Amino acid sequence: MDSKLSPNAITVLEKRYLKKDIDGNSIEKPIDMFRRVAENIASGDKVYDKNADLKATANIFLDMMLSLKFMPNSPTLMNAGRDLQQLSACFVLPIGDSMEEIFDSVKNAALIHKSGGGTGFAFSRLRPKNDTVLSTSGISSGPVSFMKVFNAATDVVKQGGTRRGANMGILRVDHPDVLEFIHCKSDSNELTNFNISVAITDVFMKALESNTTYSLVNPKNNEIVGELDANEVFNNIVRLAWKNGEPGVVFIDKINKDNPTPLIGDMESTNPCGEQPLLPYEACNLGSINLSAFVSDDKKFDYEGLKETVYNSIHFLDNVIEVNKYPIKEIDELARGNRKVGLGIMGFADTLFMLEMAYNSEEAEDFAHKVMSVIQEHSQKASSELALKRGNFPFYDKSIFLKNNTPMRNATTTTIAPTGTISIIADCSSGIEPIFALAFKRNVLDNQHLIEVNQTFASLAKREGFYSDEIMTRIAEEGSVKHIEEIPEKWRNIFVTSHDITPEWHIRIQAAIQKYTDNAVSKTINFPKTATEEDVREGYLLAYKLGCKGSTVYRDGSRDGQVLTVGSGPQVDKSEDGELLIHPRVRPKVTTGYTIKTNTACGTLYVTINEDEHGLCEVFATIGKSGGCASSQAEGISRLVSLALRSGVDVLSIIRQLRGIRCSSPIWEDGELILSCPDAIGRALEIALEVRENRKSDATSLEDIQHIASGRKNKYAHSPSGEACPDCEGTLEMSEGCMTCRQCGYSKCS
Repeated sequence: MDSKLSPNAITVLEKRYLKKDIDGNSIEKPIDMFRRVAENIASGDKVYDKNADLKATANIFLDMMLSLKFMPNSPTLMNAGRDLQQLSACFVLPIGDSMEEIFDSVKNAALIHKSGGGTGFAFSRLRPKNDTVLSTSGISSGPVSFMKVFNAATDVVKQGGTRRGANMGILRVDHPDVLEFIHCKSDSNELTNFNISVAITDVFMKALESNTTYSLVNPKNNEIVGELDANEVFNNIVRLAWKNGEPGVVFIDKINKDNPTPLIGDMESTNPCGEQPLLPYEACNLGSINLSAFVSDDKKFDYEGLKETVYNSIHFLDNVIEVNKYPIKEIDELARGNRKVGLGIMGFADTLFMLEMAYNSEEAEDFAHKVMSVIQEHSQKASSELALKRGNFPFYDKSIFLKNNTPMRNATTTTIAPTGTISIIADCSSGIEPIFALAFKRNVLDNQHLIEVNQTFASLAKREGFYSDEIMTRIAEEGSVKHIEEIPEKWRNIFVTSHDITPEWHIRIQAAIQKYTDNAVSKTINFPKTATEEDVREGYLLAYKLGCKGSTVYRDGSRDGQVLTVGSGPQVDKSEDGELLIHPRVRPKVTTGYTIKTNTACGTLYVTINEDEHGLCEVFATIGKSGGCASSQAEGISRLVSLALRSGVDVLSIIRQLRGIRCSSPIWEDGELILSCPDAIGRALEIALEVRENRKSDATSLEDIQHIASGRKNKYAHSPSGEACPDCEGTLEMSEGCMTCRQCGYSKCS
């Protein structure tokens, strides 16, 4: 099995999935993990057939995973066959309008996060800010204030020791506090454990279309308490989404139009990445099929093999419900009552490459329609056949299926979920997203890099005769083949990345998939840095028009620290109070620099200084082992210096602040007294400034720099492009509504 897995897959499995001993050492191999999961899920058969051949079923499930054709969601891989046995990723909890109900939800969310799940909340039932609280004669603090309580609780709970907590916060557009909610994440340091979306109603969209006002409703008594201009509210949503990617939008009436059990209640919220609308206290079990595993060498897609895998996957997911241990009683009752499962896909972009289709083409759109319609049709057939053997889901009499007397084992069967880590295990592209880069630089030791290339592209490039290390390095630096003329135009048009594709095509593919999906679709609509607010507005409107259930947008470079584009200088604007706000210039994809080694009393200090076309732009300082106090202080100083450099602060001013800081143990270095680590960083900046001044008049060689640094040995290094992953320092990419690392599986949403 290990020979089938990529190095990244093995890294992710060892770090996040394999069982470990008390010292954190893995005590099972990947094959052991897959067998553990297959046997545990197969045991669900015995609930309906005491004589079931569990070994045969386990072998079917095992083969699906070993062939990398299907992967269940992460909690199933982590917990099946272990003491925790909590196998679901998605939960929605209700929040009632009383202090007792609110803090019951805080407690239940903590239990879910501890067990490895993510939670969604609708705060729409809470009375608005400054509304009267009769029991205390006080006034309400409003939904946003309570979101901060949930955010703080999430901070202190790490999910089962393996995942971070993640939340979705949703507020209806007709709630009186909607404008405060829209702006609640304008500060990127606020509500860091939440994704937020506004629940958009059809009434609001009609008001927007007719350029009129719409009513605000107090949820306490359903009384109309005011009105807002629909255009003003929508412009606020667009402006904040343009600024930093949030809030997203969910089209709540479209979601409830497809509610399979309307007699139980309305759906108010989704899970953290938006693909799974759920009733309060409902959960869903997810899994994804790797489409790229069904493409033959002669570029044919194996639909018969796909159908077989769909049937086996629905069997697998239905069994998950049988053996699952849900964290609270109410969820157990509703999850088993509706038995919702969500079978989705991954490897979509890779499949298009293998079939030589461009993502941004009608051919790809037609393929999306066809492949998802096959999965939808046969997942429902599989569920119907299971119902004949095992019975309909218990709340069937409250469902839309009763009208036509259609047997169904599961209230829903399909969902397009994020597949960040499981797609790394399957070595395929994530979900239905286009790939982020055809080649990228991977960090190894001592600031060295390896170029990793998409395997489909590498194989084709070798076959067509345009593969070279130089071209692959250039692709890693530019992020695209769009302007590399050495590559034939045909292949430049096919091998497109997320930033080569217009937002319209992102949305058209999402809509094509949504048409044949019971639940919803996790997808990020990427916009270039140059996109305007009007572009984002049109994107949201198109998503609504084409029948999407929600939309998440992301303009490249719009969040603090997102640095995958070439920027200019720092931007200056004003806050609402008129205060000047300086935003550092965006770090370019590629910088150049060198590393200066200095002895200090704390150990050997390595200071890497990089520059872009505008001047010095960043500093990295490392000392001793990672995680030590000296190391963390050096990193903190480096980050602040880098921020100052890209915000236009004069380098000499920074040097003056650092030079002369003294610790208790100064040390001599080549005839110069190094007073402290900050003093050494300031000294390294002096050297860098002198090198840059010399370069203005003449080319500066390595020997020149070494001379300037008084004979100290320098080591050249390019810093990694992209926002750094906090776990492995790889590049984070915005995909499926969340910042994710394709190297180690880290995700800010899970």
